[in-house]
Amino acid sequence: MQVDFYHLSRTPLERVLPRIAERILATGGRLLVVAIDEQTRMGLDQLLWTYAAASFLPHGLAGGEDDASQPVLISRVPDGANGAQNVALADGVWRDEVLAFTRVFHFFTEDRIREARAVWKDLAEKEGVKRRYWKQDDAGHWEQAV
Repeated sequence: MQVDFYHLSRTPLERVLPRIAERILATGGRLLVVAIDEQTRMGLDQLLWTYAAASFLPHGLAGGEDDASQPVLISRVPDGANGAQNVALADGVWRDEVLAFTRVFHFFTEDRIREARAVWKDLAEKEGVKRRYWKQDDAGHWEQAV
């Protein structure tokens, strides 16, 4: 399994998450987006409808009758009700339950960098986990840190 750490230092989650979701959906995958705070989940729900004038990302909030059919499901917990193998931790909070997924996108800001570093170190000791750390250069382009 793979964990991609995204240090959001220049570009906010609202601009990064939709692009990653688009890429996952374009390959036929599904995405579970996790945030504990209800206000954050509601904001992400609105974002995915309106992030680009010419498109939207089909999605739903967890707890409805159609959870299993949602290409992107926004949830409080990482339960994978939509059959997703990809999970995005949109609130910067790590949860070990996500290790059951194939790919994890762990988004965090400067205020969560200490926790992200601790998770990075902890995952180094877990067998079968590949870690990648993404940061932005001065021009705002994402590059993998070595």
